[in-house]
Amino acid sequence: MPSILIIEDDATLLRGLRDNFMSRGFDVSVATDGTNALDAATQDSTDIILLDIMLPHVNGYEICRRVREAGVETPIVMLTAKGQEDDIIRGLELGADDYVTKPFSIRELAARVKSLLRRKEPDTLVRFGDCDVNLAAQTLRRNGKLIPLTTKEFRLLALFLRRPGRALTRNEILDAVWGHSVIVTGRSVDRCVTTLRSKVEPDPRNPQFIGTIRDIGYRFELPCDA
Repeated sequence: MPSILIIEDDATLLRGLRDNFMSRGFDVSVATDGTNALDAATQDSTDIILLDIMLPHVNGYEICRRVREAGVETPIVMLTAKGQEDDIIRGLELGADDYVTKPFSIRELAARVKSLLRRKEPDTLVRFGDCDVNLAAQTLRRNGKLIPLTTKEFRLLALFLRRPGRALTRNEILDAVWGHSVIVTGRSVDRCVTTLRSKVEPDPRNPQFIGTIRDIGYRFELPCDA
C-alpha cells in the first residue's frame, strides 16, 4: 500500500483528495498548516507528498526548500492556484517534482502521482519503446541498431531516464547537462531535445516519451512496462 501525505488547508478539497486516494488504495495522512506539514514531511516516512502552496504559518515554497535541505527525497507534487510561469518554476527549482494547477482533474493528479511513484534509479540497461539504453556503456540501440549520440544528447537522455515523470525546467536541464560554468541559453536545451527526439521517438512531431511543458521545460514519461 503506497503512502501519501496531503498538505492542504482547504477542508473541502482536502476531504475530496483524501477520499479519492483512499479509494485508490493509498495510506493517507494529512496536514492543514505549514508548521504541522513541515514536521510530517521531514519526520514521517511517506512515498509521495501533495503540497499546497498557500498555507498558514509556513508556505509551500518554504516547506519544499526545508524538506530538500533536510535530505528528504520523497517526490513532491505542488498544488497551486497560481498559473504564472515564474511561480511554477520557483517551486520546481526549490525541489518539487511536478505540479498541478487548481482547478485540476483528480484523474490527472492520480496519473502524475502514479508516474512519480514509478521513479527510481534506473538499471544499467533500460528499455522504452523500441529503444535500449546502456547507461554504463553510454549507448543507445533502436531495434538493435546502434544510434550515435553526442555527449550532450546522452547526458540529456540519462537525466530523463533517472527522473521519469518529473517536470524539469530548462535551467535544471542546463545545470545537469551543460554544467554551471558554461554560458548557454534555454534554446540550447530545445535544440538538444529536438535532436534527441529524432533518435528515440517513433514520430518526433508527436512525441510519446519527451513531452513539452509550455513555458517551463520538459517531462519524460517512462512507460509502465519499461
